Amino acid sequence: MLSQTLYRLGSGAARRPKAVISSWLLLAVLVVVASSTFGAKLEDSFRVPGLDSQQANDLLESAGSGQAGLTAQVVATPVDGGSFTDDPAARAALARLQQDAAALPHVLGTTDPAGALAGSSDESGVVSPDRRVALLRLQYPTLDELSKADLDNLEALDGGPDLRVEKGGDLYFAYEESTGNAGELVGVLAALAILFLAFGSVTAALLPIAMSILGLAVGTGAMSLLANVMVIPSYAPVLGAMVGLGVGIDYALFVTTRHREYLARGLVVEDSIARSIATAGRPVVFAGGIVVVSILGLAVAGVPFMTAGGIAISMVVLIMVAASVTLLPALLALSRRRVVGRRPVHATSPGWARWTRHVTRHPRSYLLGVTALLLALAAPVLALRVGIPDDGALPPSFTQRQAYDLVAQGFGPGRNGPLVVAVALGGDDAVLTPLAAAIADDPGIASVEAPVVRGDVGTVVAYATTGPQDQATSETIGRLRSEVFPAALADSPARAHVGGQTANFADVGIRVNDRLPVFVLAVLGMSFLLLMLVFRSVLVPLKAVLLNLLSIGASYGVMVMVFQWGWGADLIGLESTVPIVSFIPMFMFAILFGLSMDYEVFLLSRVREEYVATGSNDLAVVNGVARTGRVITSAALIMVCVFLAFVLGADAATKMFGVGLATAILIDATLVRMVLVPATMKLLGRANWWVPRWLDRVLPRVEVDSEEQLPEAKILVAAP
Repeated sequence: MLSQTLYRLGSGAARRPKAVISSWLLLAVLVVVASSTFGAKLEDSFRVPGLDSQQANDLLESAGSGQAGLTAQVVATPVDGGSFTDDPAARAALARLQQDAAALPHVLGTTDPAGALAGSSDESGVVSPDRRVALLRLQYPTLDELSKADLDNLEALDGGPDLRVEKGGDLYFAYEESTGNAGELVGVLAALAILFLAFGSVTAALLPIAMSILGLAVGTGAMSLLANVMVIPSYAPVLGAMVGLGVGIDYALFVTTRHREYLARGLVVEDSIARSIATAGRPVVFAGGIVVVSILGLAVAGVPFMTAGGIAISMVVLIMVAASVTLLPALLALSRRRVVGRRPVHATSPGWARWTRHVTRHPRSYLLGVTALLLALAAPVLALRVGIPDDGALPPSFTQRQAYDLVAQGFGPGRNGPLVVAVALGGDDAVLTPLAAAIADDPGIASVEAPVVRGDVGTVVAYATTGPQDQATSETIGRLRSEVFPAALADSPARAHVGGQTANFADVGIRVNDRLPVFVLAVLGMSFLLLMLVFRSVLVPLKAVLLNLLSIGASYGVMVMVFQWGWGADLIGLESTVPIVSFIPMFMFAILFGLSMDYEVFLLSRVREEYVATGSNDLAVVNGVARTGRVITSAALIMVCVFLAFVLGADAATKMFGVGLATAILIDATLVRMVLVPATMKLLGRANWWVPRWLDRVLPRVEVDSEEQLPEAKILVAAP
C-alpha cells in the first residue's frame, strides 16, 4: 500500500533528519559540480521531421549551400542619420566594418553593401533605396559548429565614430544569455510572506522555501547533464524554475498544514510527520505523477524540442515530489514543534464555512453568473494567433530590436524574415529562373534575389511584403506551396520547399495546432478516468473536466487580450503586440491540468471523507471547503505570485507563461474551486457520488487521503 510505504518513508526521515538533509545537500553539490564539468550546452533547435521547412533546410544542408546554417545581420547607418552618398567617412567605415565581419571565425560569407555603394556590386537588397541603411548579412554554418564565442565576436564589431551599428539575427536567438530575471527571487519572497501570514510561524514559512530551493538546484542543475543525451531547449531552466517553485512550495504547504493539525491534536512529532506524509503526501504523489504524465504527453505534438523540454520540466517536478516526501519530513523533524507557532491551529475555517453556505443557498445564480464570466474571458480564444516572437518584440533598448527596426524602415518589413526556397532540381536546372519569376509575381512577395545553384539544389531567397509575424506572411507561404510551386513545376521533376526561420516557425505553429485537439482529448480522458478511480463517481470527474476547460479557456483568452490586443501590455513591460508562442498553449494545458489536480484532489478528498462520515451531501460540501479553503487559496496565491514574478523578464515567451499560468491558477482556485464546485455539487446532491454497480465492481480501489491501515496514532499525555 502506498500509504504504508509513505508512512515508513516519513518515519525514517523524521528519525534521521541530519542524514537525510546531508544526503540532499551532497546530491545538490554533486549535480552542480557535474553540470559545470560535464554538462552540455542547452540549445534551441527547431528541427521538426516531416515539415516542409525542415525538408528545405535538409536540402540546403546536403548541398552545402550554407543557407541551412545560422545568419546574423549587421545593420549600419551614418551617425547623423544622413545618406551614405553624402558621407564619405561613413562609406569608408562601412568598408572596414565589412572586412572585419568577413574575417570573423566561422563566417562563410557576407553581403557587399560597401561594394554596392561604390558601384562595383548589385545594390539590391543590401543598401536601402534612400541609401541611408546598409545591410551586412553574415552566413554561419549549422549550430553544432558554433559556440557562444561567435556571438561575442559579432558583438565586438564596431563602426567607429562615423557609423551607427546594430546587430541581430539567428546567432542572438541561439546564444544570447538571459538579460537577468528577478522572477525566482521575487517569487520566493512573495511566497515567504504568504506562508508567514498563513502559518503565523517563521519556521513553518521557511521550510517549504528551503525544500523548494534545494530541489530546484538539483532539478535545473541536472538539465545540462540531460543535454548530453538529448537537445534541451534554453527555455527549459526558466520554465522548470517557474513550475518547480510553484509545485514544490504547494506540496510542502499541503504536508506542513497536515503536520500542524496533527501536532495540535497532540501527536508526537515523529508520528505526526509520518502520518502527514502518509496522508497529505499521497495526493502530492498522485498530483505530481499527473503533472509528469501530462507534460510527457507533449510528445504527441511530434515536435522534438517540445518533447525534450517536457522531459526536463517533468524531471524537476519528480524531484520536487521526492523532496516533499523525504527532505521535507527531515526538515520538519529538526524544527520540532516550532512549526506550530503561537497562532492556534484550526482544522476548519469559519469564514470559508459561511461563504460556502452562502454559495449553496444560491447555487443556480452563482453557477450561471460565474460560467458566463468565464465564457466571456474565454471568447478571445477565437482570435488566437500562434507564432514565435522575433526581434521586433524586444524592448527598444536592445540592439536586436534596433537592427530590426532599421531594416524594416530601410527595406520593408519582409526583409527581417527571408523565405529561403530550396529546390531539388532533379536535373532540370532550367526551371529555376521561371520559378523565381513566378515567386516574384505573387502579390505577397516584395522582391526575389537571383537564383543560385549548388549541385542539384537550387536556392531562391524571397522577401514578403509583410513582417515575419504577420498572418499575411503565413498565408503567402501557404500560397507558394499550394499554388505557385505546383503551377511553375507542373512539367518538371523539380520539387520546391519553403525554408528559413520564418517558414519554420509558421510550420511549427501549424503542427502544434493540428495536434492540440488530440492532446487535449487524451489529457481530459485521463483526468476523467483517474478521478473516477479516486472518488468512485461519474459526475464528479465529468464536472472536473468541464471546469478545467473553462478555467484554461479563460486563461487563453486573457493571453490573447494582453499579448495580441495589447490590453494592459504596458503593465508587464511588453513593448509591442505579438502572437502567442506556438508551443505555449499545449505546454500550458499540460502543466495546468496537473496543477489543477492538486486542488481538485485536495478539496474533493475532504468532501468525500465528510460525505462518508455524515451521509449528507450539503454538510460534506460545507465542511470540505471549510477544511481546505484557506490552504487552497494560500497555495494558489503562492503559485500566482511565483508565476507573475517571471513577467519581470524581458522575454515575451516567459511573460506569456507567467501571465497565462497565473491567470489560470487564480481562476481555478477561486472561481472554480470555491464557487463553481460547491454550487454544482449542491445542485447535483447525492448524484455526485453515483456510480453504476457494475462499474463500481470493476474499478480498483484507490484511496488518496486516508488514515486507514496506518499504525495507531501516538498521542502525548496532553495536547500542547
